[in-house]
Amino acid sequence: MTDSAPSANRLAHETSPYLRQHMHNPVEWYAWSEEAFKAAREQDRPILLSVGYSTCHWCHVMAHESFEDTEVAAYMNAHFVNVKLDREERPDIDGLYMSAVQAMTGSGGWPMTVFLTPDLRPFYAGTYFPPRDMQGLPSFMRVMSSVATAWTNERDKLEGNAEALTDHIREASAAPKAGGEWPDNLLARAVSNLAGLHDPQNGGFGRAPKFPSPTTLSFLLTQLEGREMALHSLKAMLRGGLYDQLGGGFHRYSVDAAWRVPHFEKMLYDNAQLVRVLLSGYTLSRDAALLRGALGTLKYLEREMLAPEGGFYSAQDADSGGIEGLTFVWTPAEFREVLGEDAGEMMAVFGITPSGNFADPHHPEFGRRSVPYLPGGVAPQQAQRVEAARQKLLAARSARIQPGTDDKVLTGWNGLMLGALADAYRVTGDTRWLELAKRNRDFFLAKLSTPDGALLHTYKDGRAKIGGLLEDQALYALGLVSLYRAGGDLEDLTWARRLWQVVRQEYWDEAAGVFYTTSDSRPVLLTRRAEFFDAAVLSSHAAAAQLGVWMARYFGDEDAERVARRAVQTYSRELLAAPAGLGGLLTAAAHLLSPETEVALLGSTEARRPLEQELARFELPFTVMALSEVGEGLPVLEGRTGDGVAYVCRGRVCELPTLDLEVFRRQLEGLEGGSRV
Repeated sequence: MTDSAPSANRLAHETSPYLRQHMHNPVEWYAWSEEAFKAAREQDRPILLSVGYSTCHWCHVMAHESFEDTEVAAYMNAHFVNVKLDREERPDIDGLYMSAVQAMTGSGGWPMTVFLTPDLRPFYAGTYFPPRDMQGLPSFMRVMSSVATAWTNERDKLEGNAEALTDHIREASAAPKAGGEWPDNLLARAVSNLAGLHDPQNGGFGRAPKFPSPTTLSFLLTQLEGREMALHSLKAMLRGGLYDQLGGGFHRYSVDAAWRVPHFEKMLYDNAQLVRVLLSGYTLSRDAALLRGALGTLKYLEREMLAPEGGFYSAQDADSGGIEGLTFVWTPAEFREVLGEDAGEMMAVFGITPSGNFADPHHPEFGRRSVPYLPGGVAPQQAQRVEAARQKLLAARSARIQPGTDDKVLTGWNGLMLGALADAYRVTGDTRWLELAKRNRDFFLAKLSTPDGALLHTYKDGRAKIGGLLEDQALYALGLVSLYRAGGDLEDLTWARRLWQVVRQEYWDEAAGVFYTTSDSRPVLLTRRAEFFDAAVLSSHAAAAQLGVWMARYFGDEDAERVARRAVQTYSRELLAAPAGLGGLLTAAAHLLSPETEVALLGSTEARRPLEQELARFELPFTVMALSEVGEGLPVLEGRTGDGVAYVCRGRVCELPTLDLEVFRRQLEGLEGGSRV
């Protein structure tokens, strides 16, 4: 006789892969729901809120150590109403309670553990708690016991904690007093401040662990004085283990300063944003390594993250078979088995050594192995052999146990991906990327659009749900702007404009000068927040500001420009104090401060193509680009005619229209920010 499978809890009814990972826990989990809150009120119990995401390594560790333990689960069930939350499904709730964690511990992260009153005010919070007391961390059982005892015997004290933490969240979420006009040298000062944080040896910013910081790199590429910092950082990342040398794509961050050993998660948002930065860097420098990195990342995303309906999945796990990095690391013996007599040369190319550079501390029996990276680069005469070896190694790796994929589709992150695909088509002319972009657009229009013109947040198993989040409207609209700049379908820009109207009406607070993360039509949980700091993703406030500038430039919308300018000015002090986390707002400021430039290409697709190819050789991040067969639909197109004719304008002063490629090239060279090598 065999043991039957453990019965499923309430999470079996959820679509989130993270929640479903916990549906067979002995813990009586609820999803975030009124059902859970009602149970807490009726039973007069505190809520134990556990927040994580499916590809989080330490979330898996705590789940195995605690939530799968029957003794721990029994205590949880006896004393708390236990709620599991996927932070990627509900970033609004995660961000709110992360403020409490940071207030209590001085830092944040996941798994996040927050104890709440039945009316959802936090009174105690932390991140990972071990099964036993260790290194200054109390055990999870000790924490729960202390909370349960205090709830029974010292309720007034916990109520006081809840009031204080709630006040802190409200204060931390409040918009700053108006920052006023930014200084004339705002952008130069921001670049100078970033230079002070730049690692001149290894690239990137700060010390280990090091994150790729794509929004910072994107801003620096728009500034002549900052470009070398950004290009140096991108090249260093591409040589390291942060970039998957065999399969393409970037892992989430590096545990060392030299980008050699990553934390092995792969996130859609990192890869989509880095593709765009790499393409911009390539256009500015003509460094083929940057283009290879961008295309290698896109091919990985197409191969492993593309859903059948056209959306892109969210993430891939750091663990394979419960062991961190198992899929991605190698021993010399494994290289020899795959490559035979070529193994010696390729081990030197990819940095594979007997001593290795990585080990999973939870599985010492696995031993030390090597993350492939390029310690000396690849010599031109080696390139063909290295590529042949890479393909053999990738084929062998594909036979290993693979990391799990979180197959929910998130709107905001897909907006980033839509922009990456559009830029890839614009830069390379490869229609493969344009077709993927159009499939993505059509999928979101059909499956996640609401009758009132907004977008829902997440889609899985045929179900779209969760509305009212700014990041989805703003990030997807920015992707549509990029798609219009590349493909010229006016419907894309029209949809972006409709989303801007939703953003302007439902998320903008005129008095505070901020875009809130949640719609004004949704019930308020403790307070409304504005998210202006770029964590790993372009912040929703910055994305909305960038969108406003594009609406002003394309449609002559003076209100949109005023709102965008105000949104940046609100945080003008922060832009100088902490530029490393504000690349998105700095980019919006750079756009607002840049001259208004326009390029309109008129005529049939065939007649325009040589002009589009020439335009693609220039990095013009803030230029209105309009491609059309007819001169109508936008101010930049009105009254213009011709077949294969280019119109170039700067500051509302236009050059003579031209059909001549050489003349067009000289006109583009005259645009502010235009660069060609």
